[in-house]
Amino acid sequence: MVVTIVGLSRLLDGPSLWIVAVLLFAAMALGIRQVLAEGAPAYAPVRLDASIVPAVLAAGMVGAVRLVPLGVGLIPTIGIAWLALDLAARLEARVFDRPSGTTPEDRTALLITGLAAAFVSFAGAASLVAGGLADPEATSGTPITEAGIVAIAITDGAIAALIGYRLASTRLAGARDALWAAATYAAAVAIAAGLLRVIAMPRLAFPALLTLVFYLWDTLRGTAPSLRRDPRFIWQSVLLTVLGVAVVAWNLGLRGS
Repeated sequence: MVVTIVGLSRLLDGPSLWIVAVLLFAAMALGIRQVLAEGAPAYAPVRLDASIVPAVLAAGMVGAVRLVPLGVGLIPTIGIAWLALDLAARLEARVFDRPSGTTPEDRTALLITGLAAAFVSFAGAASLVAGGLADPEATSGTPITEAGIVAIAITDGAIAALIGYRLASTRLAGARDALWAAATYAAAVAIAAGLLRVIAMPRLAFPALLTLVFYLWDTLRGTAPSLRRDPRFIWQSVLLTVLGVAVVAWNLGLRGS
């Protein structure tokens, strides 16, 4: 049903798409909780964060599917969307059913799924804003407004907060600590989104760099202080940061030439 709604939303336009995305987020979150609760003992209630990543992914697809032109190309796109949602739901079910708790392998799988959901949602949010995704090769189009940039930054911050909360909840014991961590994810990504959109990063480079920022922040927060001093960790972080800066500088150089 969720995939069908995503496909039909391609026929819509305007503010109604935001409403569809929000309602789809709520429907997917409730649906995942219902599926996980079936057969679960009463003493093992379904945690609220277990439904976050599939719900964010479903809502992000409402915008991301608009990047595909109307036509036959939508068929494989809908198939990929169904597969991605199914994998995310199966992962949460596997983590929920594990009596020993979340394993390192589960955390890695959740991180990969969360990064995929973040990329899709960052791209989807930008596509729902007029002029949200810059296209340097386009000769005409609607330029983005300051309100549009603010809307993208706020939405991307909310996406980062939700996914960040899910990832932090696997490492931290209390909900308060996870909420604080989610706030830091939101701030880091919202600031990056505003800056990257102001300099008009082209098309999918924008959500890709935002996903990189999210990953770097998660790596920083999820690494023990002793490991942060490890030369390998430092060099990996520096290399990823330099790569992101190089992509930004390269695009700015192309635009100025």
